[in-house]
Amino acid sequence: MSEWLLWLQSQFNLRPQVIINLLLSIAGLLGLWLLRRWILHLETRRIEDVRARYQWRKTTNYIYYITLAFLLGLIWLGDLTNLATYLGLVSAGLAIALSDPITNVAGWIFIFWRRPFEVGDRIQIGEHAGDVIDARIFQFTLLEIGNWVDADQSTGRMIHIPNRKVFSDPLANYSKGFQFIWNEIPVLITFESDWRKAKTILNAIITKYEQDFRQDVEQQLQRTAQEFLIYNPITTPIVYTNVKDSGVLLTIRYLCRPHERRSTTEMIWEEILTTFEQQIEIELAYPTTRFYNTSKE
Repeated sequence: MSEWLLWLQSQFNLRPQVIINLLLSIAGLLGLWLLRRWILHLETRRIEDVRARYQWRKTTNYIYYITLAFLLGLIWLGDLTNLATYLGLVSAGLAIALSDPITNVAGWIFIFWRRPFEVGDRIQIGEHAGDVIDARIFQFTLLEIGNWVDADQSTGRMIHIPNRKVFSDPLANYSKGFQFIWNEIPVLITFESDWRKAKTILNAIITKYEQDFRQDVEQQLQRTAQEFLIYNPITTPIVYTNVKDSGVLLTIRYLCRPHERRSTTEMIWEEILTTFEQQIEIELAYPTTRFYNTSKE
């Protein structure tokens, strides 16, 4: 071993202690990398759930990098006293030069500790909305929804947002707590239509749809009320009546899961069109222009 040290010292003009530290660093890096690969291989084979596998992979990576940083610090800085001295010298400069990255790390700690959202949740932060598909130390990633696409469906774009945004921008979570959102479908019929019959038909359609998950709504509402101040909100579907320039507006208001907004709208509209087609007393309205002839009328 001493011959190798002498050879390396003569070739690279390095002190023996530096050479030893380099060799220990390479050995430690290689050993930790092999251990990490082995653990990830076991996770892939044993865990079938995609979300659980993702969480295990992220946790393994965090432990790997923290352990690697601690190991390199022990090798190159010696005891903990030198480590504390070194950190004290560089902390002031890092706080100024790396203010944004440090704030991003603080945001990551806040996300990890308080969990305003998790991977898989649908959120809106500032002007951006989407499904959280990744969360890292400096940023999290959204699979964008909305924008030029209607009804909260994916655009296919990935948006990388710095973690510090959780401190400065409003954050709305579609999935946290009460995991349903309200959706509204406006149905405009002519003034000559039987609006009472149309309203009865719409109520029957939406009530039939809502029966499939009524029990889930009640259970989630009870759990949410234990954590947040909620006073017995109305969760049953309803049809509101209003008058517009072109006819009578009947607005369906109902609960749906965040990811099912467009599919439920399609399903309800198809049933509305099929049912109204059989009713001669009901006609859908559209913008029209009427003329009044004084001499004839």
